[in-house]
Amino acid sequence: MTEKSNLHPRNLHRNPYDFDQLISCVPELKHYVFKNSYGNLTINFSIPKAVKLLNKALLHHFYQVKSWDIPNENLCPPIPGRADYIHYIADLLAGNSKVIPKDSSVKGLDIGTGANLVYPLIAHQSYGWEMLGTDIDQKSLDNAQKILDENPTISENIQLKLQTDSQYIFKNILNSQDKFTFSMCNPPFHDSEESAIKGNLRKTKNLHKSKIQKPNLNFGGQQAELWCEGGEIAFISKMIEESVLYSSQILWFTCLVSKKENLFKLTSLLKKIDALEVKIIDMAQGQKVSRILAWTFIPKNRRNSLG
Repeated sequence: MTEKSNLHPRNLHRNPYDFDQLISCVPELKHYVFKNSYGNLTINFSIPKAVKLLNKALLHHFYQVKSWDIPNENLCPPIPGRADYIHYIADLLAGNSKVIPKDSSVKGLDIGTGANLVYPLIAHQSYGWEMLGTDIDQKSLDNAQKILDENPTISENIQLKLQTDSQYIFKNILNSQDKFTFSMCNPPFHDSEESAIKGNLRKTKNLHKSKIQKPNLNFGGQQAELWCEGGEIAFISKMIEESVLYSSQILWFTCLVSKKENLFKLTSLLKKIDALEVKIIDMAQGQKVSRILAWTFIPKNRRNSLG
């Protein structure tokens, strides 16, 4: 198996998984590991329990996160891709100096952190940043808090906050004194439950390379995690429009964009609201290609005041 060269150069997951090491972290994982037709050890990525145990082992081995777990109904994200987003944000913050800030002076806001809390965990353990994770689902935040409670050396650097109104993204979260170096978000991709199920069915078929009769939401996910009215384009457009109201409180607003065809409308909207600088950062994990849309309203000579 070769190095995953399409991942960010600092991504700890570029090399093939060492399943002996991972099983030593999470012994239960051994029940789901097998040799594929090429003689390489792997897991069946369409089995939710296998994916969850792999994530648990990766977080334990690479990021020293102990006792990580999520309810079966919640989204179980692939760790390498989540780490990539964090590393590209680090590059964004480094700018032309190429010096990545690696301490608690950097404060990040993760919108829709979910029950898994993966972005804040990787961000803090990789760079020492302080993080605030938000979500509209209290049960998800309860599970995220449980993860923090079981990792006391991390918990003092990650806070959680409930978004009480799903119509808003930053309102109810930020008060007038809050300052953040960046915000990040992996928005709901689909515009309906039916679309989410169809999308997952295609993914499952691709994993098996054969026809599957019953759709299996192999990576889990509740409504707020997978779909919203209007889908990705509506969610990110709302975020852009609302960002104007907090333009002096967040240095870099960022968001993942899965559909390349949405970029024209989103960048046009950013021009309309007078964003001073807009960046599109390409990311690729395996066959999936996505990108980070980043924008700021802060002039370059004032950016040090926000991180």
